Amino acid sequence: MPKILRLLLVVFAMLVGGAPAAFAVTPVDVVVEDRAGILDRNTLVPAINAIEFYSPTKVAVYTYNGSAADNLNEEVLRFARTEHPEWISADGQKWADGLYIFALDPVGRHVGTYMGEDRKVSLELRDDIQNATKDLLRDAQWTDGTIAGVRRGAELINQPWYRSAAFVITAWVTGALAALGAGAWFIVRAVTRAGSRKEVERGDRSYASVSTDLDVTELNASTIPEDSRYGSSVLEKHRTFLNRYNAATELSNRVHALTPRALSRRSSLKLAREYADAAAELDALDDVIADSNALLNRGNTWPTAWDRQLAPFRNDLAGLEQLLNKRNGQGDSATAAALRSFRDQSIRDIEHWTAQLADGTITPETALDRLRDARTHLSTLLKSHAETVIEGFAKTEREAKLMRKEMQEAQEGLDHRRRTYEPSILGTVYPSYYFFSVPVFNSGFNTGVGSVNAARGGGGTTGYGSSGGSFSGSGSSSSF
Repeated sequence: MPKILRLLLVVFAMLVGGAPAAFAVTPVDVVVEDRAGILDRNTLVPAINAIEFYSPTKVAVYTYNGSAADNLNEEVLRFARTEHPEWISADGQKWADGLYIFALDPVGRHVGTYMGEDRKVSLELRDDIQNATKDLLRDAQWTDGTIAGVRRGAELINQPWYRSAAFVITAWVTGALAALGAGAWFIVRAVTRAGSRKEVERGDRSYASVSTDLDVTELNASTIPEDSRYGSSVLEKHRTFLNRYNAATELSNRVHALTPRALSRRSSLKLAREYADAAAELDALDDVIADSNALLNRGNTWPTAWDRQLAPFRNDLAGLEQLLNKRNGQGDSATAAALRSFRDQSIRDIEHWTAQLADGTITPETALDRLRDARTHLSTLLKSHAETVIEGFAKTEREAKLMRKEMQEAQEGLDHRRRTYEPSILGTVYPSYYFFSVPVFNSGFNTGVGSVNAARGGGGTTGYGSSGGSFSGSGSSSSF
């Protein structure tokens, strides 16, 4: 293996040695025309100014609020002719030399890339650039998506031949029997080792917190009233606390006994992740035990404990408007109106419950019951609104079924990467899928829209519409 690798390195050096050096230059100018009002300029402009191109390039960013039926290519050309004629060549037929335009329509869900003749790339590479942005754009991360589009464009525009995909593929095929296997082996091991260390560090932080508070946790548990419905449920979890702590200790000992070489194994990464997850859940549970003791016994810190119980509900209420105002959010529907009315009433209810707790008019258990009922009602309203947005976005029953499936999987936590433990009394007493929250709604909705868009296609469009005339500049757009 070492001999073959040395031979391949010699061949590679001979190939690259005769190639011209690749320049790394930041944009000569950055123009941002954010007509949609969606970009954070303080983040966007410095990020683009730091991106390195192979050739001196002027970067233009244009956003506007259109519709799904719009031709983004035609709109970008219209805007350039009206507002920025310098973006167009002297003969009016092409984009100006040295120019790269990134365009975005967040409402019509279109993204486009346009280049001067000396900066143009193939349609396949334009698709590559646009595809690099779509996961971010589908999640409404407009600024990050734009940065990703400019960065990927910089990687492909005027790319030296020895950095092209064709050359890389050829080089890899040449050394497939040795270099590919060895390189992949080294990369996988390095990535796995880094991942293992990160998981161990995550586990250590939680484990240290649990260990430090162990005596306090036991004291808190000993005074939780067993005749309380919520207290008894939390105590059920506590009865296994020490066993789980001992199991986490054993996991800690095992991961810390691993050598750096052993950390490179996938089995070690799995073990480290198991340790980190176990420690994190214990860390959350000891906080819940402390809150249960303080709230149910009305200790000195009960207001803080109560605030932590309200936090998930408050976050849901605060996130409703953004959910309703997003593209395809059906913010003017009857179900949206019901959600807004519920939000306004719930904000008043929270203040009322807290005041009643403070003066002893209601018990902590009654307050938790009311909070549970309110979150259950919100879940029902969100499910109804989910049907509204599905009916508004899906064009066929097949698409509607696909979106319902994604919504259901998000709520039920069938994708383990989405499943989280809520560190609250209600989150401990009830299963994770009991409440349908705003973040879960957003996750299922975004995934559903992405799945439907992928099923619909969304191939690139290169024409400039009826108003484009004979304009034939290099550019295309696609949906996301």
